[in-house]
Amino acid sequence: MNPLAIIGQFILGFFEETGRLSIFTRDAVRHIVLPPIYFRLIFAQMVKIGYNSLPVVGLTAFFTGGVLALQIYIGGSRFNAESLVSSIVALGITRELGPVMAGLMVAGRVSAGLAAEIGTMRVTEQIDALRTLSTNPFKYLVVPRLLAATITMPFLVLIADILGIMGGYIVGTKSLGFNGAVYIRNSVDFIEFNDVASGLIKAAVFGFIIALMGCYHGYQSKGGAQGVGRATTNAVVSASILILAANYALTSLLFS
Repeated sequence: MNPLAIIGQFILGFFEETGRLSIFTRDAVRHIVLPPIYFRLIFAQMVKIGYNSLPVVGLTAFFTGGVLALQIYIGGSRFNAESLVSSIVALGITRELGPVMAGLMVAGRVSAGLAAEIGTMRVTEQIDALRTLSTNPFKYLVVPRLLAATITMPFLVLIADILGIMGGYIVGTKSLGFNGAVYIRNSVDFIEFNDVASGLIKAAVFGFIIALMGCYHGYQSKGGAQGVGRATTNAVVSASILILAANYALTSLLFS
């Protein structure tokens, strides 16, 4: 095949997918502010997305904080800077690792589930049945999931911050010989409000991305079981990539 034709086909396909996603995002955001609002569905999705994700997010943050403390201690010992372990762990968890790790874990769990759920409804024509019953699929399927993920992700990240710092504290005091009171005081004194707030802002954006990618790929799926499988894979991959890209953009914006 002509290499230029392959490149052109890829570029056209990219812009086509970008336009389709932009229209889907516009419609989803527009329906958020329009009545009716299904509060019962929003609460149910908050339980599924937020509460049920606590174990994986908590364990990931705890062990990440412990590994971070150990690695910083090993690197800092080369420059006689072991005392900075608690401060750097607290800063790294609240600013970056807490939101990003929680976002990636929730993306793997939630985006796949949303894509599979909505994709199954698409290929079995249940979404068409909702339209037949005069129910807007965006209001009934997409909006509750978007709101639930956007609301619950900051709470998940706040818990991840606490458990991540706790993991660093346990490793620092039990394995590295730090004094517990001094470790906690250094962590509290070094963290500023903006550090925690920036992580929570990132968390809300990541939650929106996670739900959007899951709903979008599920809503666009076709081709039976294979189509649902592709939608699930694409949802996780695209959500993870967009989380990392959004993290860079938000970091540049918040700490410029």
